[in-house]
Amino acid sequence: MQHPPFRPFDSLLDQDAALAMLRDATHGADDGELFLERRRSEVLSFDDGRVRTASYDASEGFGLRAVKGEAAGYAHSTEISEAALRRATETARLAVGAGGGTLADAPQPTNRRLYSDADPMADASFGVKLDTLREIDAFARDLDPRVVQVTATLAASLQEVFILRPDGTLLSDTRPMTRLNVGVIVEENGRRESGSHGGGGRTGLTGLIDRANWEAPAREALRIALVNLRAEAAPAGVMDVALGNGWPGVLLHEAVGHGLEGDFNRKGSSAFAGLMGQQVAAKGVTVLDDGTIPDRRGSISVDDEGTPSGKNVLIEDGVLVGFMQDRQNARLMGVTPTGNGRRESFAHPPMPRMTNTYMLGGEADPEDIVAEVKDGIYAVGFGGGQVDITNGKFVFSCTEAYRVKNGKVGAPVKGATLIGDGPTAMKQIRMIGNDMALDPGIGNCGKAGQWVPVGVGQPTLLIGGLTVGGAGS
Repeated sequence: MQHPPFRPFDSLLDQDAALAMLRDATHGADDGELFLERRRSEVLSFDDGRVRTASYDASEGFGLRAVKGEAAGYAHSTEISEAALRRATETARLAVGAGGGTLADAPQPTNRRLYSDADPMADASFGVKLDTLREIDAFARDLDPRVVQVTATLAASLQEVFILRPDGTLLSDTRPMTRLNVGVIVEENGRRESGSHGGGGRTGLTGLIDRANWEAPAREALRIALVNLRAEAAPAGVMDVALGNGWPGVLLHEAVGHGLEGDFNRKGSSAFAGLMGQQVAAKGVTVLDDGTIPDRRGSISVDDEGTPSGKNVLIEDGVLVGFMQDRQNARLMGVTPTGNGRRESFAHPPMPRMTNTYMLGGEADPEDIVAEVKDGIYAVGFGGGQVDITNGKFVFSCTEAYRVKNGKVGAPVKGATLIGDGPTAMKQIRMIGNDMALDPGIGNCGKAGQWVPVGVGQPTLLIGGLTVGGAGS
């Protein structure tokens, strides 16, 4: 079903009246905006031969913000009306107090479009989507008799936003999102193991439900499950680690990326605070956050304050050269906003967040990198992880890893965790592969209770002296 576009100022609010209330809320403030949003999403999941989930959600509302110095007043409502906006104005205004601020210049509008504004949920009927999931289930089971369970999930959403600023500037963005995920459980001799794979981005569903596209994730999920079926207990100790390209960039995202967000550095709570212009990583390491890559999961034409997204260099040849900034932190730090002001929804205020964060490739052949590992592991898949922003310490679990001795890749290992800290790990990078790749479009990032879609990426890397937690040596 095709829905009419979200047009809040055509039917729900008078734009002039809304602007007058926004100006009242931000009089004497440094910044502020009215953020209006409609979001619709659906999830269809097929598990163990039957429909497990068939959900559809819709929400709309607004968030009003007034910023003065380090303080911000924020009020939101699911009711888009002048009465609700008037109440929100009174609440947000409390942060401004007696005023005295100077309103920051509005961001420069852009006509750039990084993705289609078509509704991905309208690409196929419910029946076609369900038949696709049934086909994936049957296909995965036919691949190997050891398959005992298959889970296939299709998800799609459309987020439509309008951002009204006190100077009268009105910006909008329509953001599609789709994802396909396939999970497989195999059993042999009483032992069960699992594997999963998927992908997506700011594209339509048509490509994902094409058999030519979903066969590869199904085969990959099975491959990972079968690898884990023959995995041995992981070793433990301090050793060299080769990291695969693509999705393993999630370690870079967590251990380093969050520490390069502006708010943590302004407050001095990041391990990278006060290190601008200094060598924080090995020579050759260049890290970017780039929200301008077409159709990528973490890309945004404009951020949730209206600033166009950017291709921002954070670390260049090992030297810290930039942070990711929203408008408030950029103003307080005396720098330019970088297009990283993001929020989960209208019910949340924006803050500095990553988009697509990745490390550029080097010159080494990936095979040569693995050959340099004398006694360690080769980690190509990661699951969950934890990081302490204040010191960069991280713990990550590997979902696919292999023992390496004298440069030879041996048996897969199970239960391996990588333990270290981001700043030290960045300085211990010894080789950088020429095979930089982005993840397939599966990342989500949490911060302060808010979740946003992101992308990660990196080339194959050799890092010396990471602690590997496992069952023993």
